Amino acid sequence: MIVAFSVSPSGGEPDGGVSEAVAKAVKVVRESGLPNSTNAMFTNIEGEWDEVMDVVKRAVEAAGEGSARVGLVLKADIRPGFTGQLEAKVDRVEAHLREG
Repeated sequence: MIVAFSVSPSGGEPDGGVSEAVAKAVKVVRESGLPNSTNAMFTNIEGEWDEVMDVVKRAVEAAGEGSARVGLVLKADIRPGFTGQLEAKVDRVEAHLREG
């Protein structure tokens, strides 16, 4: 499965940013060893259901340290029997774009 998620703790930085808290969450994801990527809106992680959800839970906890509330947005692509889709899905789109 691939999960795209975004965490946002209440409070944050004086300018409304949450980059420091998000960095804590991304660190948990990267240290998990599971395939992942981060963009301006979401962090994507790929693996089996239980291992992905465990990482998401720990990332939310890390982002929420010192905060009374954390918002979580999560989208999942559950496709049993498929791996390597974090890159393969993008590769298929790029192939269509090259074809014109």
